[in-house]
Amino acid sequence: MKIKLLAISAAALASTGAHAQSSVTLYGLVDAGVEYLTKSTPNGSGVGKMQSAGMSGSRWGLRGAEDLGGGLKAVFTLESGLNTDDGTAANKDRAFNRLAYIGLQSKYGTLALGRQQTPLYDFGVAYDPRSISRYSLYTLDKGMSSRADNAIKYTGTFGGLTASALYSFGYDTVNGIGEKAGDDKLGREYAASLGYASGPLNIGIVYDFKQPDTVNNTQIQRAGVAGNYAFGPAKVYAGYRWKKESQTGASATTNIYWSGLGYNVTPALSLLGALYYMDMKQISDAKTNPWLFMAQADYALSKRTDLYFMTAYALNQSDKGVSSTLTLDGFSGKGYVTGEKTNQFGAMMGIRHRF
Repeated sequence: MKIKLLAISAAALASTGAHAQSSVTLYGLVDAGVEYLTKSTPNGSGVGKMQSAGMSGSRWGLRGAEDLGGGLKAVFTLESGLNTDDGTAANKDRAFNRLAYIGLQSKYGTLALGRQQTPLYDFGVAYDPRSISRYSLYTLDKGMSSRADNAIKYTGTFGGLTASALYSFGYDTVNGIGEKAGDDKLGREYAASLGYASGPLNIGIVYDFKQPDTVNNTQIQRAGVAGNYAFGPAKVYAGYRWKKESQTGASATTNIYWSGLGYNVTPALSLLGALYYMDMKQISDAKTNPWLFMAQADYALSKRTDLYFMTAYALNQSDKGVSSTLTLDGFSGKGYVTGEKTNQFGAMMGIRHRF
């Protein structure tokens, strides 16, 4: 449950006799389950293991606001990820690896400074059927879950229209990408998005630019357009993501297409199915374009606790002696799926609680 802590501003009492109300909320989410993956060892056998984060990443955080008067508020968020299976921090190099920002909020929007989710991440959460989690768009492109250090971010909602823009002076300081004396282009990131929601319709577009290296002039660009539409107990999803990675003398482009269907069988039980297709023809002449299929059932025990079951299948394509290498861990190589046109099946059962 949420804990509200109320405080009185001593400075305001002393100077004006009035007081400004501030609040701090402790919140979080705990998610854990048991997953089985086929072909997940070097010898090709399957393995079952406990996993943190099936439906959502486990985290805890502090969120605060102070009313400054005149419709203006000071706001902050500190949020850290954790591994439910063993109790360790999700990132040992950052005390608050998910979010750490402070800003001002008014009727014109919120302007914040610090480590923040990029508009690209917000886009994925809104329009990916799986909201950028296990067996999702994140599996094919981990860059869709990007957060940025040293970022200035604006978000404003006006009626059904939501606009967001971000600029980072160095999006990954821990790994040495950004804020280097004499090189103001290293680690810079800028992004913008627009979303429109009206009744059952929700659509959006996004653009993101990163420069992780200036020696070879490496640049990574992503753009996307997507939407969803609800009718009765059902919701349909569709989207497209374009990516171009370039450096001096070379470039490569990939495309991802996805669609999905969610259905609320009862107020407690919901079903979801989604498919993702990655077009990699710009990387190789061979037709080695992988597919990802997933399905899930989610049952709410209460407003804050639910049980879930999900399955997924990574289907790799082979052509001209070359094969795609998608695993349910992504293209990281940690899934141990090897050989020509080798595919992988996964399933996970778990429990999630929000507080």
